[in-house]
Formats: sequence, C-alpha cells, structure tokens
Amino acid sequence: MYESILVATDGSDDASAAVTDAVSLARALEVPLHGVAVVETRTAYDSGLVDPDEVEQRLRAHAHDSLEALEQAAADSGVSVATSMRTGPPHEEILAYADEHEIGLLVVGSHGRSSFRRALLGSTVDAIVRLSDRPVLVVDDAGGTRGQEK
Repeated sequence: MYESILVATDGSDDASAAVTDAVSLARALEVPLHGVAVVETRTAYDSGLVDPDEVEQRLRAHAHDSLEALEQAAADSGVSVATSMRTGPPHEEILAYADEHEIGLLVVGSHGRSSFRRALLGSTVDAIVRLSDRPVLVVDDAGGTRGQEK
C-alpha cells in the first residue's frame, strides 16, 4: 500500500492528532515513519521591538519539542522514526522532504498553530494537498480524518 509515511508536526492540536494517526498507520503497515517540523522564517517583523533572532530561537525550540513528542509517541508504540527540522516555507520543505525520501503517504493536521496568520499567508495544508503528487491524509484534532485527499 504505502512504502513509508511522513508526518508534519508543529505542535498544534491537529498536528498532534496527525502524529497519533501516522504512528498507528506506520505500526499497522510496518513501514518506515518520518517526521518533519519546519521553522517558518519568511515572516519579517517591521518593529524594532521584536528581535528576529530571538523569535527564530523560540520557533526552533518549539519545532524541537514537537519532534521530541513525535519520537516519544513512536517509541511508545514500538515504531522507529527519522526526524528532521527544516527551515523555509513549510509546504515547500515538507514536499521537498517527501520527494528526497520517496515518501508514500503524507499525514498532516488540518490546521496549524496560527489560524489568523494562515489566513493571511495561505494554508500550508491546502498547498500540500494541491501540490503533492502523492496521497495526503488530513487529520483534525478530534483524531478523525477529514479524508484522504488526492
């Protein structure tokens, strides 16, 4: 069915639900699991009140925590996982990782951490679903799937 699974995580409730589903699928299908957290650096701050380096450090720490949570969930289920923290536009980095590792299925949460920002910049999930040449499973925070897209 799928030779490998990639789950994207940002620590949001929906991403956590996606992690749970991805770990379960990887265990059931006995396929490799990969996890990616992307540090978004495109957003510039026009105010001298916000230190961009401090913001990036916080984002990196949050991405690191998200990947650690994935690693723990996988270990608790007896699933091995390869994780990666990347920097750039999230949908581009997630799709690039999938291409580089010939991933069979992408699993993503239906919403990220910031609904308002997503509305301004466009949805990462929408971009992944539209641009991916592989199946994408979109998961909501209730643990249910909204359906397999593509």
